[in-house]
Amino acid sequence: MKRSTLLLMYFLTILGSSVVMAHKFAPSLLNIVELPSAGSRKLFHVIWKTPLESPSSTELRPYWPENCKIRRQSPPQAEGTATITIWDLDCGTEDLSLSGQSVGVIGLAENQVSALVLVTLRDGRTYQQVLSPEKASFTVPEKSDVLRILVDYLLLGVEHILSGPDHLLFVFGLLLLVTTKARLIGTITAFTIGHSITLSFVALGFFDYPVALVEFFIALSLFVLAVELARRDGGGILWRNPWWLAGAFGLLHGMGFAGALLDIGLPQENILLSLLSFNVGIELGQIIFVVFALLVWTIVKKIIGTQYEIWRSTAVYAVGGLSMMWCVERAVEWI
Repeated sequence: MKRSTLLLMYFLTILGSSVVMAHKFAPSLLNIVELPSAGSRKLFHVIWKTPLESPSSTELRPYWPENCKIRRQSPPQAEGTATITIWDLDCGTEDLSLSGQSVGVIGLAENQVSALVLVTLRDGRTYQQVLSPEKASFTVPEKSDVLRILVDYLLLGVEHILSGPDHLLFVFGLLLLVTTKARLIGTITAFTIGHSITLSFVALGFFDYPVALVEFFIALSLFVLAVELARRDGGGILWRNPWWLAGAFGLLHGMGFAGALLDIGLPQENILLSLLSFNVGIELGQIIFVVFALLVWTIVKKIIGTQYEIWRSTAVYAVGGLSMMWCVERAVEWI
């Protein structure tokens, strides 16, 4: 085997090993809900949800105003791929409640991750803010900011798909599958419609699903696509009708997107707005990836010239091997 092919296989193997766990690093969620007052006391229920896996040894820890004292704390409990800790806080007799005060998360910079803060007050006001390594705290404002909700959930959608290697590799496989611009547009559109349907239905609570089983079938969809790409005879169903199965597999991937969105949480007073914004963010991230992948692949084709088929086959087999590894890993988690 030629040295260039060996180098490509080595690169894809290293890439695969580095992204196998990447999808588990979803944004952490700090959900603060004001409870009915006990006399003049301001009480809050706090839920802290953070991934089991951590990019560094530095622990992520939420914080709140100093006047808020812990009344009760539950021990951390594992739920799926996350750890959940619950506190009940007594924030004293301040009339303004949390308005004008800061909450945040320690350790975002060390881990280079983001977190979402949701604050729900008794008067119906709801606030959302995405915290980042550069801005790890949030001052609760006096009024809800609809524009902030749009921006935050759009960015969360972009971040989710760009940090999901299984979704990106599936889209990349679709790019290799179709050979004309019209078929490419139709196939990507079918995939988009499919995942938009299930994302919306699951997020709005119309039906539920076993997360581990769906994650397994998402990996399996990538393996099926790799098998079709390896055939190269144009006789498979994906070659003849790529949009139909792209749409069907899109339904599976949409449930994966919905699982991430439900982990983050939706503000009750702006459910439809935040859902729409998150979905638009996913589409925007998908468009960014498609444009980038097409540009890079075009440049690579010009550089390698007659070795294109060797590189293409190597990439397809690497994707197939990586998807099978995901299938085994997720089957074990499901069982």
